Order: sequence, then structure tokens, then C-alpha cells
Amino acid sequence: MYQKSLQFLLQTSQDSIQSVAIFLLRVGVSISMLFLHGWPKLSNYIDGNVNLFDPLGIGYELSLLLAIFAEIICSVLLILGLFSRVSAIPLIITMLVAIFIVNAGQPLIVKERAFLFLMTYAFILLAGPGKYSIDAKLNKAFRSSHNQ
Repeated sequence: MYQKSLQFLLQTSQDSIQSVAIFLLRVGVSISMLFLHGWPKLSNYIDGNVNLFDPLGIGYELSLLLAIFAEIICSVLLILGLFSRVSAIPLIITMLVAIFIVNAGQPLIVKERAFLFLMTYAFILLAGPGKYSIDAKLNKAFRSSHNQ
């Protein structure tokens, strides 16, 4: 069972055109999240400007640190294509919080950006990172070591 679940986490499409499309989507969206959302939050945190409310009731600082983790660390992992499916999960949760808690009661146009990020991360979770990723290399090595 462990081997099957690990294989699923590393499994990806081997089609070259699909993998280029997934690569461009994965990297482009992750760069956007990293530099336009995560980096400003980290900079504000370092400067002592913590302007995030506590959407989950766990404290504003922990909420901010979880958002920074998702938006920076998980975005970097997605850019690399490393642990891509697992990295998409905190980003999905962050976008769900943005849509349904942070922007609750706002018009859809305000929630649109978070919704588009959510759909992208859900796609990566389901499709995997494509063959142009570290996950694909790990999957290939994992399969060859277990087929001997």
C-alpha cells in the first residue's frame, strides 16, 4: 500500500506537449504567487507589519506564517516540480480560506484571483507536475529500483 501511494504522488503524464503545458502553468502561477503574494507577506512580517486578521481563530501570527509557508515554500516546490501534489494542498487550503473566509460576503470579482489560483492548484493536484519536474525523475528512479 505504501508503494502504491508513493507511486501515485510521483506519477505524472509522459506526453511531451501536455508536460510542457503543465510546466508553463505550474511555473508561471507559482512565480506569480511567490513574488506577488508570498514575498510581500514575508517582507511585512520581517518588518513587523502583521496586517492579516485571524481567519481560522488560531492567532494572527500563526495564520500569517501558514500563508507565508504555502505561498513561498510550496510555490518554490511547485516551481521545481518537487513534491508537487503534496505542495498543492496547502495552497488549495490557503485559497479556500481566501475565498470563503477572508473575502466572505464580497462580490465574485473580488474572489476571482483566489478562485483562479484554486483551480490551478486543484489541476496540479489531480494531473501531477508533468514530466519536466523533479517528481518525474524521482518516479522514474523509484520504478526502476522496484522493477529489478
